[in-house]
Amino acid sequence: MIFKSFDIVPHGTKFDFVGKRHIAVVLSLIVNLAVIGWSIKGLNFGVDFAGGTEMEVKFSQAVDPGAIRHGVEELGFKDASVQTYGAESENTFLIRVGRVAMMSAADFEKVVQAVRAQLPVKGSPSFNADMGDKIEFQFESPVDTAALRAAVEGAGVRVADVRNEQGLAAGTRSYTVITQGIREKVEHDLGVRFAQAKPEVRRVEYVGPAVGRELRNQGFKAVLYAMALIVIYVGLRFDFRFSPGVIIAIVHDAIITFGYFAFSGREFNLTSIAVILTVVGYSVNDTVVVYDRIRENGLKLQGKALGDIVNLSINETLGRTFLTSFATALSLIGLLIFGVGEIWDFAMAMLIGIVVGTYSTWFIAAPMTVWLEERAAKKAGAKATIA
Repeated sequence: MIFKSFDIVPHGTKFDFVGKRHIAVVLSLIVNLAVIGWSIKGLNFGVDFAGGTEMEVKFSQAVDPGAIRHGVEELGFKDASVQTYGAESENTFLIRVGRVAMMSAADFEKVVQAVRAQLPVKGSPSFNADMGDKIEFQFESPVDTAALRAAVEGAGVRVADVRNEQGLAAGTRSYTVITQGIREKVEHDLGVRFAQAKPEVRRVEYVGPAVGRELRNQGFKAVLYAMALIVIYVGLRFDFRFSPGVIIAIVHDAIITFGYFAFSGREFNLTSIAVILTVVGYSVNDTVVVYDRIRENGLKLQGKALGDIVNLSINETLGRTFLTSFATALSLIGLLIFGVGEIWDFAMAMLIGIVVGTYSTWFIAAPMTVWLEERAAKKAGAKATIA
């Protein structure tokens, strides 16, 4: 039985990918250096990495983002940022400030002095600005929560809740005072300023600076570990001669995908790390297919130059690589049309990564292996001549 097929790439295509490697390397170096240079200016780290408080606020009608930012800055948040979240017609914004707690160390001392003046506090109360707006008190015996609330509010700090818990030491009582923090203050101010727009706080996220730094470091380590394991896998499955080409290709793909967040100013967070890891894996998947064909053709065409074998192998898998990338890109285009926020950023970065990964499969990974082999052969020939 004969099956009809539609070939996007005609059989017998003989494009010289290896011969174009010099042009490809120059273009890739220019783009990669541009990304690295631009990144030095600083990325727009999200709350995941920078730490702070992020609020998603929806308005019932159009509101000027500049007016929102001005109002938040007047509350004392000079590092506030406001950006549109989703489609502009939804009137939803992300408001980010670099603090987790509203209280300062001076406010805490005032509260402690006010409570000590009225209640028998045991030991030193605890307060950590990275953990939010809460103060923990210890008492020898139970106290009236209303009296504790009144003492704290007497120091000028509004209280949201008072929680009675078992003390750390036997026979003691612990009380956690939750004060009205950043969310309440911003929500109240927006409600007054934009009463007609009816602001609604939909989501609030808190991440301390120390946690943010740890997440950022672990995220970049995850990318490096993934690259190292991929290189080892390629070396064990094929030959470690192919590993340098893979290293160059995946670093190239990761940097350019990273460049989307650097040039666009879009938020770089844990989802962005997931995008880079996905792009690296996708790129290697295509590269492994080409390497498999190189290995097969190397056995069939023994004695033929490596450059010719690589060209033949890439051309033979050209249609398969193109169709795979095209099918994946179609699903991402759907996300770009209907997605918002982080989903849209994920789809856009992935689309760029797929295009770059396909390009690196054709022009970077295997052709760079040929270039490295040629250099090694020249060095070996020069040493032989000298000997």
